[in-house]
Amino acid sequence: MIQGKILVIVVVALIVGFGAGFVLRPVILPTGQTVAIAPAPLPAEPRALAYFAAHLDEARQIVAGCQTGSVRSDECANAEQAVTEAEGKDRFRRFMGK
Repeated sequence: MIQGKILVIVVVALIVGFGAGFVLRPVILPTGQTVAIAPAPLPAEPRALAYFAAHLDEARQIVAGCQTGSVRSDECANAEQAVTEAEGKDRFRRFMGK
């Protein structure tokens, strides 16, 4: 019985709310007025793995920023991969004695 009353109250509240929205819309925003919404700026293209391979110091800074949470983007993965590959190549060279 209580569930039926709650359902009726919810349906009536929705109908009243939508009705009020349609009635008050011309008052809130007259039809002759338009609202200009600026589009969100497009995010810059993340720098590629090759860029970070050539700029290891910057890649290490990006990785550090990603770990602290101050940098959040697709560049985190590219920078981390470039640093990992560079360290791996360096370890291999040292292992081979070159």
